[in-house]
Amino acid sequence: MNVIEFSHVPVIDAGPLVHGTEERIQTAGQIGAACRGPGFFYVVNHGVDESLCQRLESLSREFFAKSESQKMQIAMSRGGRAWRGYFPVGRELTSGKPDRKEGLYFGAELLRDHPAVRAGTPLHGPNLFPEIPGFRETVLGYIDALTGLGHALMSGISLGLGLDGNYFKERYYGDPLILFRIFNYPHSIAAQRDETAWGVGEHTDYGLLTILRQDDTGGLQVKSRSRWIDAPPIPGSFLCNIGDMLERLTRGIYRSTPHRVINTSSRDRLSFPFFFDPSFEARMQPVEGLSNESLADDSAERWDHASVHEFSGTYGDYLLNKVSKVFPELRTQVL
Repeated sequence: MNVIEFSHVPVIDAGPLVHGTEERIQTAGQIGAACRGPGFFYVVNHGVDESLCQRLESLSREFFAKSESQKMQIAMSRGGRAWRGYFPVGRELTSGKPDRKEGLYFGAELLRDHPAVRAGTPLHGPNLFPEIPGFRETVLGYIDALTGLGHALMSGISLGLGLDGNYFKERYYGDPLILFRIFNYPHSIAAQRDETAWGVGEHTDYGLLTILRQDDTGGLQVKSRSRWIDAPPIPGSFLCNIGDMLERLTRGIYRSTPHRVINTSSRDRLSFPFFFDPSFEARMQPVEGLSNESLADDSAERWDHASVHEFSGTYGDYLLNKVSKVFPELRTQVL
């Protein structure tokens, strides 16, 4: 199985990449080592305004405190092919099993006259926002800030492979697919009874890079070969991990590591995963010149029993195949 042994998730200073200083090569090397190892790393000194993050968390708690009927006013079924809006607890599936979380789906804000929206391209379109003052502006500001950080970190990932800093941008994400989620994991009586209270089961992410902010509750775990490693929140940081497509593009040199969430607290947990993904129409051909003698078919042991290295087609093809299994009811309505 393509899972290595590690004991911790490293913390990396992203400042040189964000500011474009000479030390960025050293930082890229640290990111490269993390991508070859645990597939996860924290970043600090990332340039994202902490007050923006705190405002987002406060507004999110205000939204999830509302009644379900109020939250369902922006249900995902109203978002159409854009795949945006709210879903209640138990409606999202991982490996066919309901997750114990509720959430909001957002993406890059595209008006209805945008070419991709006019063409009916799935996962493209306008967002649905609750009627909470400042919510729309805060979410869109956060998406803009994290998009900028995504570009900086992806340049480091390119440099860490010995490639030009714009290598992936020029070939795979000239127009990145930006997907942003706000998840609320309700507290569970199972946690109070010392029973396993799954928030979301074992999985890997689909795209290039995930940039996660989490509240101070904890519960995220990353899979090492012999055990699960806790990845607790570190104040002022983002937790990053690479996705299936980056593993595919690098022929497994960089790894998409399985992870999961377990409710370990008697209070709700907020999580803010931001997905920086390839362009919807980008073809996922591996980087030329890279080879990996240790690459082997691990589909029998993967959480989804599928090999990312056997896939062929566009990123949109891969993503739609995955998300259609996450929301099977919604798939029949809008895809």
